[in-house]
Amino acid sequence: MKALEIDNLSVTFHGKGKGFAAVGDVSFVVEEGQTFGLIGPSGCGKTTVLRAIAGLNTQWDGSIQVFGEALQPGRKIAGALRSNIQMVFQDPYSSLHPRHRIRHILGEPLTIRRHPDVETEVLTALDQVGLPASVAGRYPHQLSGGQRQRVAIARALLLKPKLLLLDEPTSALDVSVQAEILNLLNDLKQSHGMTFVLVSHDPGVVAHMCDNAVTMQAGHVDRVLDRAALAAGGWESH
Repeated sequence: MKALEIDNLSVTFHGKGKGFAAVGDVSFVVEEGQTFGLIGPSGCGKTTVLRAIAGLNTQWDGSIQVFGEALQPGRKIAGALRSNIQMVFQDPYSSLHPRHRIRHILGEPLTIRRHPDVETEVLTALDQVGLPASVAGRYPHQLSGGQRQRVAIARALLLKPKLLLLDEPTSALDVSVQAEILNLLNDLKQSHGMTFVLVSHDPGVVAHMCDNAVTMQAGHVDRVLDRAALAAGGWESH
């Protein structure tokens, strides 16, 4: 089954009477269970594509289908699909409320959905990402960068998504911690049966994680890469 189908996706940002085409006519398909990479330099449109899929930017043209269900331009994602699409951001610190304890940050989406046992779910999620229960009582600034990113991953997992969008999930971390987070993500993908779309500019991360990928330049798809091409690494110099 196709987890994600993007067809002729375009995103234009408007300001002061001018329009800037951030993404133009991007198309690709992600099969269920894959890790698919969006590769390219900063400013090439990778994150813009991811934000459209996540429903964070609804002003786009083209077609986005997630597990056969079409997203609608100009409308927020609702229903079961809202839980099935989750995103982990590049900077875990900025995506975690600084004045709330981790227990509250993780539990809030479940409380809104009136989950019967929020505390148990929060502690289970922390355990799944390798964090002790004591982390629930801490604030984000009391955690290391790697711990904060694990919390961000735990928050995404709590709603049991089928599609996880990863925006440079290790770029803000020390090299020694990057491998831990990538291996954690791979383990969670297998145990939860998820599909990943991974944005990165790091060839090593892409080669380690991805089954297929596209490279982007100036808002457009430049190349399509299968597993053999990713392993060969010849695309890195393009």
